[in-house]
Amino acid sequence: MIPPLDPVVAQIIPLLPLRDPATMTPHSARDALRALAASRAAVPPPPVMSTEDIKVKGATGFLAARAYRNSNDKSPTVVFFHGGGWVAGDLETHDRQARWLAIETGAVVVSVDYRRPPEVRFPGAFEDAFTATQDVIARIAEFGGDAARVGVAGDSAGGNLAATTAIACREAGIGLAAQLLVYPVTDVAGNFADAMENARFPSRAENAEGYFLTRATMEWFCGHYLEDKTHGTDWRVSPLRAKDLAGVAPAIVCTAWFDPLRDEGKAYADTLKAAGVPTSYYDGLGLIHGYFGLGEASETARREAQRARADFKALLEKGA
Repeated sequence: MIPPLDPVVAQIIPLLPLRDPATMTPHSARDALRALAASRAAVPPPPVMSTEDIKVKGATGFLAARAYRNSNDKSPTVVFFHGGGWVAGDLETHDRQARWLAIETGAVVVSVDYRRPPEVRFPGAFEDAFTATQDVIARIAEFGGDAARVGVAGDSAGGNLAATTAIACREAGIGLAAQLLVYPVTDVAGNFADAMENARFPSRAENAEGYFLTRATMEWFCGHYLEDKTHGTDWRVSPLRAKDLAGVAPAIVCTAWFDPLRDEGKAYADTLKAAGVPTSYYDGLGLIHGYFGLGEASETARREAQRARADFKALLEKGA
């Protein structure tokens, strides 16, 4: 029997933004996510030893980034990409997630502020993510100091960037130790508007609305990221459509049961396993998209996120 929606999460849903694409603009979406982060300013952030605002290379110039450290010892390094539908989200909106990642994995976490649409459309964010990962590896002595223990991680659109970066690293002969994909976008063919494509993933209908992220909002995000709908079949935005996933980094894939993205995330985990990639999958029973940011309110969310981060830590420690 499938557990019902977590009651704590149910109380939070009405307070969450980005639920009305009919009136949403890129500017308002960004402001709404920043306001949500700012609303928790009175709650002390999870303590790490240090944070440092830095620059990393992007595809066309330097990008803002933030390095989180919990130790000066040699350690793994994680390149982290924030969510927000590619359009919104930044270093501040995902500061707490990056901190928990550093605390629970022992890694130096480098959170990257990639370029966003509509100012820069596909493949800009992907190219920034891959270039930033290459730059962090080239400068590994400045971070964890161990090139054999580098991973990528991200949530939602950031999970999409982590997944596609992992494929690009495989293509370039770069060995990553692990990838943590948190409710990732894995197949945008049809821009979430095509009935035949949507029918491949029942969660797009089952969870189309009512649980924070809606199918209509995903259509809005895709419409901003992809200038041409035909780009949706490109693996650099739809990793589920990659011809071959063999040899990509071992993966932790997390979905949320009450999320339109649930089934494509599960399909990606299954496809990774079929390609021989060591993969752990968590289905997020009782939870919604965004639950990695709800762990301080919901015990169910906290436990699920901790399990995933513990598995990610184990992969990082093992090394590439």
